[in-house]
Amino acid sequence: MFRSAESSAPDHVSSEQISDDVPRALRIAGAWSWRLLVIGAALTAVIFLIVQLRLIVIPLFIGVLVSALLTPFISFLTKHRWPRGLAIATGILGTVAIVGGLLWLAIWQITSDFTEVRARTVSSFEELKTALLESPLHLTETQINDFIADAVSAVQNDGQALLSGALSLGSTLGHVATGLFLALFCLLFVLIDGRGIWAWLVRLMPKKAQPAIDGAGQAGWFTLTNYARTQILVASIDAVGIGLGAFLLGVPLAIPIGVFVFLGAFVPIVGAVVTGIVAVFIALVYNGWVVALLMLGVVLLVQQLEGHVLQPLLMGAAVKVHPLAVVLVVAAGTLVAGIPGALFAVPVAAVINVMFRYISSGAWRAVTPPSPLAIGDVIWRTVPSARYTRKAAGAAPAVPSPNPKGTPND
Repeated sequence: MFRSAESSAPDHVSSEQISDDVPRALRIAGAWSWRLLVIGAALTAVIFLIVQLRLIVIPLFIGVLVSALLTPFISFLTKHRWPRGLAIATGILGTVAIVGGLLWLAIWQITSDFTEVRARTVSSFEELKTALLESPLHLTETQINDFIADAVSAVQNDGQALLSGALSLGSTLGHVATGLFLALFCLLFVLIDGRGIWAWLVRLMPKKAQPAIDGAGQAGWFTLTNYARTQILVASIDAVGIGLGAFLLGVPLAIPIGVFVFLGAFVPIVGAVVTGIVAVFIALVYNGWVVALLMLGVVLLVQQLEGHVLQPLLMGAAVKVHPLAVVLVVAAGTLVAGIPGALFAVPVAAVINVMFRYISSGAWRAVTPPSPLAIGDVIWRTVPSARYTRKAAGAAPAVPSPNPKGTPND
């Protein structure tokens, strides 16, 4: 009986039979799951390395972003027969002069109006205290003083952390100085020797992937350049609008408010909201409710102009990322890397988005060889043009001519 049962049972179950028994939807879900897990693990490793090497990565990002901003200006100068070295030096020194001038103006007004601001602060606090005592909340002076005492106690409890930060000031200043030096070093090399840097990166890739990577790099660089120019324009309009409104309404620290708005506008959406709240708060503290409401109207008007005109027409075409994705990317960048993460989240996401869209579209398979890529206004081809020979529709692929010199590129 046992022999008969054994003889009737199959010797083994093939993998095809097992696969047929598993529902197709479950097989597809499993295939996607392990691939997504691998991609997630790779992204986690990359983000971990970036965070660990942030003292190097952040200056590198700053150098690349500033070079994308200066490239059109340097191109303009070189087209008018300026020497390349002089054009690069003019662009860098001009940028430093503009940023330094804005900071000097902000610090100058803060120091010159310090006495008046302090007097207005004390007066505004007394008025707020009186309003709270007479408000329907029925607060007493003892309760207000207890709240202030609790706030002071909370600051004192954090004194150890503040002391630790003060003791590490030398190290922090050293990191800042090192970061500035690395950023300037990266900026100079991207502007001067971008050809060699990109050619080296492309040569590290497999030969079959080099055309796609080169085209994606061109698309990403074009997007980054547009983002930098558009962001400067948007930030300038926001700063002039809100700063001029604060000046006309008599709000103190109008120049620092404008500078703060200009710097904060480089963090899309979030920066504009934060700087607008600060401007309204200063107007409320120093000028009262009426001026604060007027200042709020100015901020809302500028934000509406940015949200309905500048962002769709300018930033939408430059970044090509949905506003919801912008908010999520900025939030994620802030959680991972703080202020630098919020600053670089949108341009990095925009470049990655454009590069992936270019590669996935397959446009690099049928187009003509890519045009020379300008990085730092250095016109160049990453590798010999024979490598990028395309197979036209219905035509036999061209055979690249042999290289008599036998360079590594071939």
